[in-house]
Amino acid sequence: MESKYNYFKRDISWLSFNYRVLLEALDERLPLYERINFISIYSSNLEEFYKIRVADHKAVASGATESDEETVQSARELVEEINKEVTRQLDDRVRIYEQKILPALRKNHIIFYQDNHVEPFHQQFIKDFFREEIFPYLQPVPVSKDKIVSFLRDNRLYLAIRVYPKKEEKNKGEETKENIEKYTGECINERNDGEGIKVGMEAARPNVTDLRQPLYFVMKQPYAKVPRFIELPSREKNHYLMFTEDIIKANLNLIFPGYDVDSSYCIKISRDADILIDDTASSADLVAQLKKKVKKRKIGDVCRFVYDRAMPSEFLDFLVDAFRIQRDELVPGDKHLNLEDLRHLPNPNKSLHSLEKPKPMKLTVLDEKESIFNYVAKKDLLLYYPYHSFEHFIHFLYEAVHNPETREIMVTQYRVAENSAVINTLIAAAQNGKKVTVFVELKARFDEENNLATAEMMQAAGIKIIYSIPGLKVHAKVALIRRRGLNGEKIPSYAYISTGNFNEKTATLYADCGLFTCRKEIVADLYNLFRTLQGKEDPKFTTLLVARFNLIPELNRLIDREISLADEGKQGRIILKMNALQDPTMIDRLYEASEHGVQIDLIVRGICCLIPGQSYSRNIRVTRIVDSFLEHARIWYFGNDGKPKVFMGSPDWMRRNLYRRIEAITPVLAPDLRDSLIEMLNIQLADNQKACWVDDKLQNIFKKRTPGTPAVRAQYTFYDWLNKTNS
Repeated sequence: MESKYNYFKRDISWLSFNYRVLLEALDERLPLYERINFISIYSSNLEEFYKIRVADHKAVASGATESDEETVQSARELVEEINKEVTRQLDDRVRIYEQKILPALRKNHIIFYQDNHVEPFHQQFIKDFFREEIFPYLQPVPVSKDKIVSFLRDNRLYLAIRVYPKKEEKNKGEETKENIEKYTGECINERNDGEGIKVGMEAARPNVTDLRQPLYFVMKQPYAKVPRFIELPSREKNHYLMFTEDIIKANLNLIFPGYDVDSSYCIKISRDADILIDDTASSADLVAQLKKKVKKRKIGDVCRFVYDRAMPSEFLDFLVDAFRIQRDELVPGDKHLNLEDLRHLPNPNKSLHSLEKPKPMKLTVLDEKESIFNYVAKKDLLLYYPYHSFEHFIHFLYEAVHNPETREIMVTQYRVAENSAVINTLIAAAQNGKKVTVFVELKARFDEENNLATAEMMQAAGIKIIYSIPGLKVHAKVALIRRRGLNGEKIPSYAYISTGNFNEKTATLYADCGLFTCRKEIVADLYNLFRTLQGKEDPKFTTLLVARFNLIPELNRLIDREISLADEGKQGRIILKMNALQDPTMIDRLYEASEHGVQIDLIVRGICCLIPGQSYSRNIRVTRIVDSFLEHARIWYFGNDGKPKVFMGSPDWMRRNLYRRIEAITPVLAPDLRDSLIEMLNIQLADNQKACWVDDKLQNIFKKRTPGTPAVRAQYTFYDWLNKTNS
């Protein structure tokens, strides 16, 4: 039955979020290089989006794959809509970069050459640098139609070049004279302002060139050998930077002796990076498939051809034909592509200050002398990353390694850092005689190779490895320390449930939280979950909410409770914080609750398919926060008539999370910890510096500070609150 409700398209909603990231580059309150970094993040996000999401739609549109969610025609229309919106956003990115960022750099005495104009005092340096540092690594490859097609590597920057053979002086002189007379007369007639001859002669030359047959080349930029950005000698108080490709363009005549270089433009290809595997395969077959298919990621089908929008149409047409590019794969870019590289832009002006981000704090109750085991045995502990130090979790594992009563350590691995302290500690535990079991999700996109390598390393150290479950992803972020007294008596075991991965690097960038507890009911549920991952039983969970088992029924019960309260004339209240809201079934439940008068606040960073501002969503508000840290925590609040219930865990409200993954959510039962999560939610809803409303047209409407009220920048305000309570 067709729903009476409407929804935003998932991918168009995501583009709205990514545009919000780009808008951070406009915030002049931020340090300049922080603004530049947001352009980099925007560009990197967009690249991955095309590799995965757009590539999937294109596969459906071409008939290569089937989909339960879209037809060939709807997939084609969606790709067209995506490209149209991306083109609009890229126009804004060009304006922000050229009209805001470059002038701000100049104001701070950093001259970033963007065109052919180079100061005379740098011209010899550029020639010498090209000859000595760049030229040896360049290899032009001819391009022609109806012959072998050169392979363009994924996300590599190429220079497309058009040249003409130089003519013999005799013929050249005769043809030039004839054409000069022809075109000079035409131009004088069009512009009789005293400059006619000059304009006419300039206009004549391209037409002379056009009489010759053009040749085309592509040349991969040698960024493995040469940095993308080159620092030129300073002059007085000014510093100078230049793109490597601009240095190459300035010296193309040295690469093509015997030719007249007509023009050159940057191009790049984005390729399908999704790995299609048999999800029902056994662990051994899955490992073999991944090892084979991950190597083919760089040679996937084309999903985007990005080109300098200044490229003439006939030049573009030639490349489209020569490289077999489909027209719906064309995305116009700016002169300099791959702006995700801006995160590496040198900062030669050391007086430019960087952003003072909150430094991870260590809890005073958990100083080096205090055992986390002893503390958690008395009361639950909640850590907020990156405001709290991830070293506390490492110390927790370290205690388990050296505690003689530790019987077993059980952990899920979704994404871990390279050279991970977590993995090294688990290996130390196995070498110390502890039983260690790690569930490794091999299907974590773009981390398949790292996960496989760390799994094999752990296995070699004696750790029991459980690989992916056929047909499912395990996204839960949980750890369990099982203990027993040396004389066999029962002593507390420890459970840890987190919203983020066991990754000490992302723990400094992502805003997450993790709960330590010894509560028997949670420990027992977590042990049952790990047994389920090993395929040993169909568990019953009493306290934890686990996707594909008891999560959806409990969410429905919680929403029904708020609807009942509203129907009774009491306050129905829901606050949901997550990364993404997409599942239409759960969105319908929120629409229904709104129609009954339940007041709902959504704090959704990314995809939000729920449409606010409709008759059926008049009591729903959608807030989006983009700031120094990536908001990553999933926290759910249900008012429950003044006795609030608060949950935290790993899932977003996406179809994949709720129905096709193993996710774990815990209620926060300690009143003080529950209140601290509520305080964080209230601070985020009060943000008037970095928060936006998402309206019914997917626009990011910045929240305005009411005169006389304090400025609230949620991430920094909450850090200050945590700091004051750290006693």
